[in-house]
Amino acid sequence: MEKVMRDFFLFLSSNKPMTKAAKQYGLKFGANRFVAGETVEQAVQTIKELNEEGLCVTLDCLGEFVDNEQEAEEITELCIEAVRGIGTNNLDSELSLKLTSLGLDLSEEIVLENMRRILDAATEHGVFVTIDMEDYERCGKTIDVFTQLKSEYDHIGTVIQAYLYRTEEDIKMLNEYSPNLRLVKGAYKESPEVAFPEKRDVDENFKKIIKMHLLNGNYTAVATHDDAIIDYTLKLVEEHGISKDQFEFQMLYGIREERQRELHKQGYKMRVYTPFGTDWYGYFMRRLAERPQNVAFVAKGIISK
Repeated sequence: MEKVMRDFFLFLSSNKPMTKAAKQYGLKFGANRFVAGETVEQAVQTIKELNEEGLCVTLDCLGEFVDNEQEAEEITELCIEAVRGIGTNNLDSELSLKLTSLGLDLSEEIVLENMRRILDAATEHGVFVTIDMEDYERCGKTIDVFTQLKSEYDHIGTVIQAYLYRTEEDIKMLNEYSPNLRLVKGAYKESPEVAFPEKRDVDENFKKIIKMHLLNGNYTAVATHDDAIIDYTLKLVEEHGISKDQFEFQMLYGIREERQRELHKQGYKMRVYTPFGTDWYGYFMRRLAERPQNVAFVAKGIISK
């Protein structure tokens, strides 16, 4: 039953008519548990509150699968506005974004131009930018854009997904760039031809790439809500004498908040992935697919309205 629900919500996450309808409808029926508002002003307030608790943030500018230049331009401007909001308010926050929101599916020229505009603003305001990873079809293109921009800018990282077979080789290839990587399990529905179908295999590969990247001496963001993966990371860094300055944990806004605060109190850097914007539908559906208890929460919210 859980797999059926997961597949159902993943199917909905890529449904374009539903995405357009959701934009018009707004953050209702539980989405605001996982999304920090639709505007930069709302996001800035949320970051301030998280910073006051000692938590750092990566502000995710929501948007994906854009199919026209105008919308890519609008999201680019929103990302620049977000960077300025972080910088001018002296917030402890990075920026995350998806390349398909900036024109990856339109042309490499468009996405690189938009990324350079964002990175120029980020340089001015001292903000680190992470390129989110998307589905397998766009994985290679995303890494190509990242490596191109990494040769031009220092303050840029990307994401690597443990459920893909290609991931170990990607970690090896990227090592020459000494990259700052966010390591995740992966949240898209992929074919068993390209991704591990069994959770246990994904978990083992996740542990493998965490170890590889840390022992390569690179900064590592371990993005997980799984206590087994967290415990594995803590044992690994203790065994190898890895400094707390070389890694951090990341969790999603609105999920396992008590655990986030526990890790912070234990002296570990805890970064909260905090989405904002009107294009929240696909992100929200993937959160429902990941954790069945999220569906129960949303259902409760609907009933109470």
